[in-house]
Amino acid sequence: MTNSPRVLIVEDDATLLRGLSDNFRGAGFVVETATDGQSGLSQVLAAPPQLLLLDIMLPHLNGYDLCRRVRKANLDLPILMLTAKGQEEEIVRGLELGADDYMTKPFGIRELLARAQRLLRSHPGQAQDSVTLGDVRFDRSARRLVRQGQTIGLTAKEYQLLEYFVSHPHRALTRSNILDNVWGRSPIVTTRSVDRCVATLRAKLESEPSRPQFIHTIRDVGYRFEPAD
Repeated sequence: MTNSPRVLIVEDDATLLRGLSDNFRGAGFVVETATDGQSGLSQVLAAPPQLLLLDIMLPHLNGYDLCRRVRKANLDLPILMLTAKGQEEEIVRGLELGADDYMTKPFGIRELLARAQRLLRSHPGQAQDSVTLGDVRFDRSARRLVRQGQTIGLTAKEYQLLEYFVSHPHRALTRSNILDNVWGRSPIVTTRSVDRCVATLRAKLESEPSRPQFIHTIRDVGYRFEPAD
């Protein structure tokens, strides 16, 4: 049990908290809980868990502020937010404050546990020199894609975008997140630049770009990169 991952669940709904706790324990986690944002923040700062499961609507300190303060403290732990409304603005706000992924209520517990496990495996990501994606090998040091011995040329931005995706697997990434990290802040580029670059990258990476295996669109939010486990 010493190697079991610790999850802190911050949720003020007693019934949901009990159900989440039971299921995470059943999946092999050591579970800690908090029922308000302020106590949740205190627990994170005192002993950071391997995973933070965070409701948005919390008493004393809401999930947005808790997430922001965790990131301000330079704690690099995966944060999975729970939202009841499922509104795009709410989701995007949480992701841009530093959350890694989200689930909207009601959600399936099996999917939630799978998301949690994927985040744990990929956070922090290991900087492998070579990454295999289907029949394509991404050689990071040589800055190229190779399929069946043939090099697939990448533009500078396509390389930077793929590098960013590979470094942040299984996470919901907003277009603004991607724009800031790949293009930087510039008045001459917009989030449409992200969509155009994703389209050209998919054409080179995916065997069926119209049915992507690796770069998935999250409607009204952005993208999620899903390498094969």
